[in-house]
Amino acid sequence: MTMTSDTTKTRSVERIVPSIRTLEGGGFLVHRPFPTNRLMDFDPFLLLDEMGPVNYAPGEAVGAPDHPHRGFETVTYMLAGRFAHKDSQGNAGQLNPGDVQWMTAGAGIVHSEMPEEEFTRTGGHLHGFQIWVNLPRVDKMMQPRYQEVPINQIPVGQNAEGNVSVKVVAGEALGQKAVIDTRTPIMYLHYTLQPGGQVSQPVPADFRGFVYVIDGQGDFGGKHAKDHDMVIFAQDGEAIEFSNPATATAPLNVLLLAGVPLSEPVARYGPFVMNTEAEIYQAIEDYQNGKMGSIKATR
Repeated sequence: MTMTSDTTKTRSVERIVPSIRTLEGGGFLVHRPFPTNRLMDFDPFLLLDEMGPVNYAPGEAVGAPDHPHRGFETVTYMLAGRFAHKDSQGNAGQLNPGDVQWMTAGAGIVHSEMPEEEFTRTGGHLHGFQIWVNLPRVDKMMQPRYQEVPINQIPVGQNAEGNVSVKVVAGEALGQKAVIDTRTPIMYLHYTLQPGGQVSQPVPADFRGFVYVIDGQGDFGGKHAKDHDMVIFAQDGEAIEFSNPATATAPLNVLLLAGVPLSEPVARYGPFVMNTEAEIYQAIEDYQNGKMGSIKATR
C-alpha cells in the first residue's frame, strides 16, 4: 500500500465526467472527457483525447494530416500501435508502444500525425493519448521544440508490496522522477494497480488534479469510476487516493494528471490557443501567409 503521512489530508472527489465518443483528424476514434459541453477545460490542460482503443484492418488506419498549432503543447503517449510524425521544421520520427512525444508548438508549427507505414499496411490494435497543455503568456511565442522519450527511458516505480507500478512521464512518484522538462509544474503519471493495490499520491495544494480511467474500475476517494471516466478532485487536500478492490479480476490502469493553473485568459480557435482574440486572428493570418511553414513532400 502506498500511503502518505497521517497528517496529510486526502482530496475529495468533486465530480466524475464520462467521456464522449467522437471522430478526430482524418476520422480516428477518440474518447474525450474535455473539451465538451460538460467541461470546457481543466486549467492548465486544454484537451484530453484517448485515441481508440480500436482495431484496424489492413489499410484502414487513419490519423491527423498536416495541421498547425500555436500557443500550447501536445503530449502524445502511445500504448499500442505505431505513429509517424513530420513537421514544417524538417523533423520526423516514429512513436512506438510506450513512447512519449512532448511537442511545444510555441510560436507555431505545422505537423502531421499518421499511422506508421507498416502499421497501416498490416493493421492492428491502436491505443494512446494526446493531451494539450496550455502555455503561459510569456511562453506562447517561444521557439518550437520536441522532447521524445522512448519507453526504455521513462522512469518506472513500484511499491513495496509489488501490486502498484507507475510510469512517470512528468513529475515524481514512488521515488522516481521524470526526465521530461515542462514549462509549468505538471504531473503526468500512468498507474497500474493489481487487485488489492492502493495509491495515495502526494499532490501539492496549488495543483488541480484528476484521474482518467484507462481500463478496469476502482474506488476514487469513496466514489466508483470505470473506463473512460474522468474523476475530478477538489483542491481540498494534498493527496489523491484510489484503489483497485481485492475482489477485482483485472488490473486498474489510470492516468493521473495535475498542474498549477495559469489563471490567464484563454482564447482558442481550433489548433490555436492564445490569450486574446486579436492574437487568434494574427495566428490565422500567419498560418495562411506561410509563416508557420509547411511539410515538404517526400517520395
